[in-house]
Amino acid sequence: MPQSYSALWVHLIWSTKNRQPILTPDLRKELFNVTNSISKEYEIYLDCINGIEDHVHLLVRLRTDQTVADVVKTIKGNTWEHFKEIPDQYITWQDGFAAFSVSPANLKAVRNYIYRQQIHHKNKSFTDELKEIKAGIRLQDKS
Repeated sequence: MPQSYSALWVHLIWSTKNRQPILTPDLRKELFNVTNSISKEYEIYLDCINGIEDHVHLLVRLRTDQTVADVVKTIKGNTWEHFKEIPDQYITWQDGFAAFSVSPANLKAVRNYIYRQQIHHKNKSFTDELKEIKAGIRLQDKS
């Protein structure tokens, strides 16, 4: 086989340090722009990103030579580096992350779930959200 192909999709989630609600709307916008730039620079296929004040969600497709841990380390490390010297925009991340495999058949549902984080979290905490995802409860908004 002369070329390799990957359809390995991963839904990634991580929080701010101690789940501090520091990601204001303006800071989130800047964070998402920086994350997109980092992803392009490191050849990470970032399909979508969104989040709220204390955590972010990303949908990425892994290349055959990428691991989940390396992608997370690259994005978390480089976003921290970018923001660490900017007053009023310091972002520090909690250690660890959550990663969930996504079937190509479920990409649309996961994208919709990620894009609707602000609506979703009107009625659900970050902890409850992770419990539901870990339990395999379908990602959908009931609002």
